Amino acid sequence: MATPIATGALKPRTAVAIAAVLNLIGAFLSTEVAKTISGGLLTEGEGASVSAGIVFAGLIGAIVWNLTTWYLGLPSSSSHALFGGLVGAAIVGAGFGAVDYGVLLGKVIIPAVLAPFTAALVAFAATRAAYAITRRQNEPDGRRVFRVGQIFSSSLVALAHGTNDAQKTMGVITLTLVAAGLQPAGSRPELWVVVACALAIALGTYSGGWRIIKTLGTGLTAVKPAQGFAAEVSTAATILSSSTVGFALSTTHVASGSVIGSGLGRRRREVRWGTARRIVTGWLFTLPGAAVVGAIAALIAGLGVAGIVIDALLGVGFMVAVFLRARPERVDASSLEAEVAAAGAVVRKRRETRS
Repeated sequence: MATPIATGALKPRTAVAIAAVLNLIGAFLSTEVAKTISGGLLTEGEGASVSAGIVFAGLIGAIVWNLTTWYLGLPSSSSHALFGGLVGAAIVGAGFGAVDYGVLLGKVIIPAVLAPFTAALVAFAATRAAYAITRRQNEPDGRRVFRVGQIFSSSLVALAHGTNDAQKTMGVITLTLVAAGLQPAGSRPELWVVVACALAIALGTYSGGWRIIKTLGTGLTAVKPAQGFAAEVSTAATILSSSTVGFALSTTHVASGSVIGSGLGRRRREVRWGTARRIVTGWLFTLPGAAVVGAIAALIAGLGVAGIVIDALLGVGFMVAVFLRARPERVDASSLEAEVAAAGAVVRKRRETRS
């Protein structure tokens, strides 16, 4: 929802409310990605060495890394933080044989590399086409048409997000149930798991994530309505096609790639490469960084029940510390709305000066 907020197509709170509802609906449309997590990435079932404690340690690794990048305003991949945390915890807690490296490479790492470039290319072509179509109009950005179109295209992105990202949490819970012997190996997520994960991603989306929205909406490029529409269509198409084949794709990578591609598609090619470099650096360190934290958490979890309790206390303590530190630099819906209004006033003043 960063791009329709940046262009003023949707108010911030309206945007995240729409996204929350469509994320909820999208979570019920597919479980292919969940199967990749629960039945492919780590070994499971009878005789498997991955325990519920290892999964818990992996989640601690993912949460710590996610909150760190959230505080820095970097749209890093929560998906890859999850994968990294699980892999790091599994290697330390159960050995290198606990990870299926074929699944890790084929359904996680290769899509992570290809998807942003694919989305950027599609967004670049779509932006060029949009500007070519509206070139002779009085409003070169096609503001009215594309602002309306953004409501539908960004909604499609939210729906696609639910079909992919909610599945990863379903897969982790199913993996935990299998590891604990409460569910047979290779089975799909239970209905209550699907409902719980759908509600969680909807509530998480509605909470805002304003720091990430600010970085994507205004930090990479000055998004115009035609660009935003092109980026959203590209993002949605890439995510939906990946969800159908079970690729555990990073929505963050795809959306960032689309925004960069749309910026390059404009005649001035306005992309803030300093911000782009920060984002890519975050991408590169997410898997190994979360893996290291997950590995440390797994070492502590190896102490038994006491280790699990220590992990939980350290994780909660880190969360509280990050949120307290972030309070003085708070980014919220009101500040974003004011920023969009100020940018619009500058554009109007330039037009009045030219006329």
